[in-house]
Amino acid sequence: MDRFDAMQAFARVVETGSFTKAAATLHMNRASVTQLIQQLEARLRVRLLNRTTRKVNVTADGAAYYERVIRLLADMEDAETSLSSASMTPRGRLRVDVPSPLARMLLIPALPEFYARYPEIQLTMGASDRVIDIIGENVDCVVRGGEIVDQSLVARHVGDLVLGIYAAPDYLQRLGTPTHPSELADGRHSTVGFLWSRTGKALPNVLQRGEERVEAQGRPLLTVDDGNAYLAAGLAGLGVLWLPQYMAKPRLASGELVPLFEDWEIAPMPMYLAFPPNRHVSAKLRVFIDWIMALMAEHAPVLGRMQDARFGSSCRAPIARPAASPPR
Repeated sequence: MDRFDAMQAFARVVETGSFTKAAATLHMNRASVTQLIQQLEARLRVRLLNRTTRKVNVTADGAAYYERVIRLLADMEDAETSLSSASMTPRGRLRVDVPSPLARMLLIPALPEFYARYPEIQLTMGASDRVIDIIGENVDCVVRGGEIVDQSLVARHVGDLVLGIYAAPDYLQRLGTPTHPSELADGRHSTVGFLWSRTGKALPNVLQRGEERVEAQGRPLLTVDDGNAYLAAGLAGLGVLWLPQYMAKPRLASGELVPLFEDWEIAPMPMYLAFPPNRHVSAKLRVFIDWIMALMAEHAPVLGRMQDARFGSSCRAPIARPAASPPR
């Protein structure tokens, strides 16, 4: 038995809650993972995991052993990194998941600069607005927008999206330009709806001007769950849009969108980069986080002061639900 492989297999089973998922993330077959765990338990003379037909649970001894194992695995990686050029040139595969508009409009155009600095990092980037099982899908980190509501992940506040309301010129020519947010609910105007992936529901949008506060529900003719499709629907004149500034800016410059209710305010949407609490922050992940921070500081800087203790402040939690419903 290779003790390193056995400990790594054990850690992945605990994190994924499944021998099958652990085997997939380690690029091994399930039988090999099962055998490694059995050999490890035989060597330690304790039961680390309780198996049933439906799930795998860690025992009390297994939980205590797991805490030591993940520290040991992290120390081993640090030791190898310190003795190689990897400490100067981060390398290896990194799997991330980000909102589709953010990938298309900000991240991917900026990747040539990232690769010029870190040519030995291989990124696998999921571009979606769906809920990600970070541990089960072996994703190193995700970028998402929304409020923090639980404590299952470590998250870093990386930016705040300034939101605005827009419509296509042909839409306004057909239906007129609303002058007050309440007009969006009068039956004449329509909006494009956006489904929040965790709940499968569209959330209300709140606007404020001084002491006046309006919840603009609107009447969606079309509801989508992808940010790029959401923008395309608005450009096609299918309804009024709530958009982050970085998405709207080029369309305003080209005349494809017109801003509405500019004297009203919408609470900005916080953006978070999140990763598992027991996942070692490798050199490759650290430089990716730094790159995201710099990119967001340029296009959507943090307006508040919520940050992450692990990086020098105090925010440990996952992203969960949005402050408003436009795409990220």
